[in-house]
This record gives sequence, C-alpha cells and structure tokens, in this order.
Amino acid sequence: MKNKKSKILLEVIQEWKWLFRFMKKYWYGILLHTLIGVFGTLMGLGTSVAAKFLIDSVVSHNKETIVLAASVAVGLAVSQTVINAAASRISSIIGTKINAEMRSYFFGCLTSARWEEISSYHSGDLINRLEGDISSVSSGVINFFPSVFTRSFQFVGAFGIVMYYDPTMALLALLGSPLVFLTSKYMMRKIRAYNKESRKMNGEIISYGEETLQNLQTIKAFGIAGDSAGKFKELISEYRQLKLRHDKFSVLMTLCLSLVGLIVSYSCYGWGVWRLWEGEITYGTMTMFIQLSGILTSSFSAMVSLAPSAVSIATSAGRIKELAELPKETDDDKQVVSDIIARAERNPLEICGKGITFGYKDSESAVLKNAGFSMQSGETVAFTGPSGEGKTTVLRLILGLMTPSEGSLSFSCADKEAKASYSTRRLCSYVPQGNDIISGSVAENLRSVNAGATDKEIEEALKIADAWDFVSDLPEGINSDVGEHGNRFSQGQAQRIAIARALLRKSSVLLMDEATSALDSETEKRVLSNIMKSTPDRICVITTHRPSMLEYCDKIYRINEDGTINIIKNSETERP
Repeated sequence: MKNKKSKILLEVIQEWKWLFRFMKKYWYGILLHTLIGVFGTLMGLGTSVAAKFLIDSVVSHNKETIVLAASVAVGLAVSQTVINAAASRISSIIGTKINAEMRSYFFGCLTSARWEEISSYHSGDLINRLEGDISSVSSGVINFFPSVFTRSFQFVGAFGIVMYYDPTMALLALLGSPLVFLTSKYMMRKIRAYNKESRKMNGEIISYGEETLQNLQTIKAFGIAGDSAGKFKELISEYRQLKLRHDKFSVLMTLCLSLVGLIVSYSCYGWGVWRLWEGEITYGTMTMFIQLSGILTSSFSAMVSLAPSAVSIATSAGRIKELAELPKETDDDKQVVSDIIARAERNPLEICGKGITFGYKDSESAVLKNAGFSMQSGETVAFTGPSGEGKTTVLRLILGLMTPSEGSLSFSCADKEAKASYSTRRLCSYVPQGNDIISGSVAENLRSVNAGATDKEIEEALKIADAWDFVSDLPEGINSDVGEHGNRFSQGQAQRIAIARALLRKSSVLLMDEATSALDSETEKRVLSNIMKSTPDRICVITTHRPSMLEYCDKIYRINEDGTINIIKNSETERP
C-alpha cells in the first residue's frame, strides 16, 4: 500500500512538473489574478476588524467613531465586491485564452503524431481529451494557483488577528485541522481513481455514440436501432452508478468534515460567549471572533481540498501529456524531396521496396515478410491477394504512415533518393477505402488538398473522375453541400469525388485503395482510362480484388498469406 501511495504521489508530481513547463507563458496573467485575489482577501479581513470597531462604537454610543467605523466597513466591503468582480473577469479572460490555445496546440500534436501511434486511440477518446481534459486543466490552473495563495493568506491573516486578541480562540479554531489533513490523503487516492475511471468511461460513451450516429443508416437497415439505444443506455447507467458512488463518498466525507467544523465553530462560539460573559471582551470583539473563526475553519478546509483538486488537474494533465509526447512525424527530407519533385518533371521517378518486414503492434505475426517491389513513372501497378493480407499496409508504407521494421522503401529520381516518410508524402495522392468525404461543399472537399485550385481545375478533375455530370446537376454545382460523410451521394459518387480530389493534387504518384469498388464496370473503365490519359507519366498504384482492373496494369504483385510478395505480371501492355 505504501508503494502504491508513493507511486500515485510520484505520478502527480511528474504531471504537475510537465504542466508547469507548459504554463510558463501564462504566469503573468495568473500572477495578476493571484494578486487581485490576495488584495480582495485583505479587504475581507479588514471588513471584519472594521465591523468590530463599528459594533463597539454603537454599544458605547461613541458618535465620533461610529461614522468613521461605518465608512471604513462599507468602503472595504464595496472594494471587496469590486475586486471579486475584477478577479472573476480576469479569470474568464485568462481561462478562455488558455483553453483555446491548449486545444489548438494539442490538436496540432494529434495531427502531427505518427499515424501508427495515434491510430491506437479511439476518436471518441481523443475528443474527450481535447474537450473534457483540457477544459479541466485550463479552468483548474487559472483558479488553483490563486486559490493556494489567497486561501493561505486568508488563513494566516485571520489566525494572526485572532491570535493577537485571544490565543486560546486561535488554537480552538484549529481543533479539526489534524483530522482534515489526514482525511485529505485518503480523499486524494479515491479522487485519483475516480477521475481516471470517469474519464475513461466518458470516452467510451462518446466513442459509442459517435460510431452509432456515423453508421445510423446501417443500424436502421438491420433493424437494430433499439439494441443500439439499449447499449447506450447501459453505458450511461454504468456512468451514472460510478458518479453516484463517488457522490456518496463525497457526501459522507463532507458530512464528517462539516460535523468537525460545527464542533470547532461552536467551541469557538462557546469560548467567546464565556469571555463576553466575564466581561473580558467587547461585543464587537465577539462578533469579529465568530467571523474569523469561521474564516479560519473554511480557509483551512479549502487549502486541504486543494489537494484533491491538484490530483484531479494532474490526472487530466497526464492524459493530455500522453498525447503530447507521442512520437512526431518529421520533415527531415524536405529539401531532398523538393529536388526529386523538380527532377521528376524531366526524369523517371522510381519507388523501390527491398526486404520489407512489417507487423502491427497488436499482431502476433508480421503482415509482410522480406517483401519487395518496384515501380516507375508511367506504370500502373496492382497489389492483389486475400482480404486482410497486407494490400492496404503496402500503401501505408509507401505513404510513410508506417516504417518497416526491416528493409527499406525509397523514392528516387536521377541522383536524389529519400526514404518513404512524411516528406515523400508530397509526391503522393491517395484515395482510401470507404467514404472519407468531409462536411462542406464539393469545392471545399477538393480544395482541401489544393487550396489554390481554380473552379476550372476543379471541373477538370471532376470530369476525369467521371463525376462532373452529377455534380453539375446539383443546385449550386461545385458549391453544393455534400452532407456529413458525403451522405448526399451514393457510394459510387462519393468514390469519384474522392478520386477527383486526389487528381487535383497533381502529384507524381496516385495511390488507390479499392477506389473503384462501388463503380460498375463501365464507369470503372472510363475512370481508369481518363486517369491514364490525363497524366501518362504518373505512377498509379491500385489495390483490388477485381480481375477487370488488372488488364490495365503493367505490373501485378500478389501478397501471399505468409506475407511474401510475388510478381505475377511484369510487361508493358497497351493502355485503352
């Protein structure tokens, strides 16, 4: 148990160290918020003391000091109110700034992370971290540090004032401190565990809801909408039970601490009444004692409660830190690839894979073993084989999304060569399996890969992909909205828009992963013929199960079940 406590503490410390480094640029704003909070606390303590003198002046009928004491008390109270409002506004300004910048920064971390690393996370979990965890950290940090100093100053100030007037009262106000302190350690462990479990379960709910809504058409088609709703209800119910268990724990702990607080408060109250009865203190002093004893108890409890808050913030920071530290893609070969692109305008480009072995992290065996292939400008190359045997993996390797554990895969032209990576991706266009059309207009989808493309260039790409006929019939043509995931179109139409988008990139290599699977044979023939005629010196790589597509290919590679690759066709054929 001791080791477990030490591990939790060490994790929290490491997470806070990382957060300190990240939050450096916000220290001025946080310091300003802290100073205003401390000043407001000073006004509050001053108000208690001013109220003492006001009451004593009233009781003693001292008209000379009543007005002064009342003016000071009111002035301090108004100042405190204004300062609290200013602190709230500053907190909002800084908090929204931190939240916005953190979300932007960490979204950039996600998009720049290596694909193989980030693909192991569910998109719902990533969204939960970007939204929930970052909100928890940004709002927590802007309030945590000011609270530490403000509550500490409040406690020390109140304790000093009470100690000055009555040391016994000050000690009575601290009676519950040891219990509160010991309880906080237990609360830290419980809150740490709850935060982790809560974040994880919330991510599962978001993930399930996201997938269900994305596949709602299929779910309805199979008549399982009720089952999906039932599963979602179960997840919500589990999350509710978790929250109720935590709430039960919180209520019991709060009840215990409140009872301790009541005992301490009434002890202070009783002592004050006794001293007042004995004539040792004034009514004003008694009133001040009651106010300050409450401040002492509440400020100490607040300081102790900051420990669970620190754990909660650290837990969320740890989940964000995990994503921020994922290995990043690098653009080390940018200049080399730029030289290759320039040379490819006059010289043949070649892609060559030698002795490639690759396996996914969660796979017991390698998908590819000692595999090799080559292709050059003007060739159409196909990869065939059973489903799930590595065709898509080959394209991911060419795109530099993943790196072989053994062997090499490189792009070369004239005297320049670069290994497949983020940098060489500039040479490629990609049409993935399935429907990856994004929300927005047809033009926005196509311009996502070529921001400067003209309407004429978009029209030309759509014509080559055999998509212009149905796009031009839309109410607003290329400016018509496609709907979420292109649900305005059939699968075949969505595929052709995806092909047009890849063509608009005007790259030297076109990768098509089952990109014509939803097209009929005649449309498929037109699309492939148009692609080959539009840029005859492009390398075109396809994966397919369709024998009809193979007649267009100069080379055909078969991926075997053991991960090896055999070439089954290697001759120039007449293109249609």
